[in-house]
Amino acid sequence: MSDNTALPISLPALQAGDRAEFARLVETYSPQIYRLALKILGNAQDAEDVLQNTFLKALQSLPTFEGRSSLSTWLYRIAVNEALMLIRKHRPEVQVLAGDSDSDDDEDYIPVQFVDWTTIPEDALLSSEAVTYLDQAIQRLPPKLRLVFLLRDVEGLSIRETSEALGLTDTAVKTRLLRARLFLREQLSGYYQERLLEEKH
Repeated sequence: MSDNTALPISLPALQAGDRAEFARLVETYSPQIYRLALKILGNAQDAEDVLQNTFLKALQSLPTFEGRSSLSTWLYRIAVNEALMLIRKHRPEVQVLAGDSDSDDDEDYIPVQFVDWTTIPEDALLSSEAVTYLDQAIQRLPPKLRLVFLLRDVEGLSIRETSEALGLTDTAVKTRLLRARLFLREQLSGYYQERLLEEKH
């Protein structure tokens, strides 16, 4: 039995209303869209809502989709917009993508501590506790840094695809990605510093 999900999704078939092809689109991209929404929002029910709304919006918008970006990038953009709508609904004071200048001076900071992780055993670095702590640290990222980090470093989009999905310049994406990585490295440095101290005692 062949795996038809391995075949490329056909945009002409989608735009012609091929239900089987749309079902393949949903099957192919649902895991990534749900995972992204869950990491953005930190709530399973909200992530389910984003997943459903993403494909509803995609179905409605397919006739006008011009294919300037890949289907995956287009779906990520819809999912991000749906997630942002939920964030604004729950926390209207949060301006997630406002002020999309490349400088974002208000978010500048210099990390205060780094730990040499080369002295930490690999099983400790990859422990379930460490992974949980990383997930929590990602949730502590400012929303606009979190979005860039999730798309680029978790979902594996390129800088260009990330900028297309978020409507940012490549430079803004690179700047925010650097800040997100520095923030997470500082957070994890504190965690591993404690683990090293525990090992010594």
